Amino acid sequence: MKGRLLIISALSLVATGNMFAQQDKLITHFIYDKMSVNPGATGFDKDICATLLYRNQWDKVNGAPNSAVFNVEANLKKILGGLGLSFYHDAIGFNRQNNLLLNYSYHQELGNAGVLGIGVGIGMINFGQNPTWVPPTTQTDLTLPVGFNATNLDLNFGLYFRGNSDWYAGISSTHLSQSILRKNISMIDYSYQTKRHYYVMGGKTFRNIGNGDIDLQALVRTEFTKLSADINARYIWNNLLYGGITYRTIDAVGVMVGWYPIPNLTIGYSYDITTNKLAGISRGSHEIAVRYCYKLPPVPIQTSRHPRWL
Repeated sequence: MKGRLLIISALSLVATGNMFAQQDKLITHFIYDKMSVNPGATGFDKDICATLLYRNQWDKVNGAPNSAVFNVEANLKKILGGLGLSFYHDAIGFNRQNNLLLNYSYHQELGNAGVLGIGVGIGMINFGQNPTWVPPTTQTDLTLPVGFNATNLDLNFGLYFRGNSDWYAGISSTHLSQSILRKNISMIDYSYQTKRHYYVMGGKTFRNIGNGDIDLQALVRTEFTKLSADINARYIWNNLLYGGITYRTIDAVGVMVGWYPIPNLTIGYSYDITTNKLAGISRGSHEIAVRYCYKLPPVPIQTSRHPRWL
């Protein structure tokens, strides 16, 4: 999204030291990152799953976003739902943002229709700025921002429904608290406020098409300033390889490829071709996804015999 490059527009705000939240991270493989934007989706895979994502957006553009995501989640029947931990790091220009959230989703079966997940994410957001200026003179300019770092509460909420016929839909919001991260340095008040984001997601898998499955996914995001939508289509061949295309409104089109080298391990890569105003200088966006799921062993069934009937 265009709003991601606030490294440019933020320079117009240095006189007051006030900054407004950047866009949330953009992930092409969002199918493997549902939990961090919708805690209702936590623990729907019936296993313990760990996901690592790295994205280099707008390669060769100085100060462009770099994002890293790490998620761990599990389906725990004893707590009637899913439990997960989500961490992501976002770097844009001088700015660094870290989010760490504990996610819980209560799973409620709705007859033969499917399962509804009602989820909440509670954690913290940390924002830091470490500008490096090369002034034309040796004099200090007090209007230029200095480095600061602050931490505050972060809250997410989401509803996620998985149907029994290989489809899902969800609605969620991140940064519900719209926390203000503030620090006073040399009588100047530096502050950063998170902005509430809203997400709608959905997808459908069509089984046994040739030697594989067709997987369609969509994610819409907005903070009521900009709206962006991702649409992915993949063909998963024989549970061994996948290939697909992706379209992100006003930003990029791309390709996705993936490999399942062993059961429960996924390795994916995507390359997005920039289509916005940065197309002349960007060499596209690169993304790597690694996901591994460990299947929980079945609960052992203990039997006993009464001594009288041995």
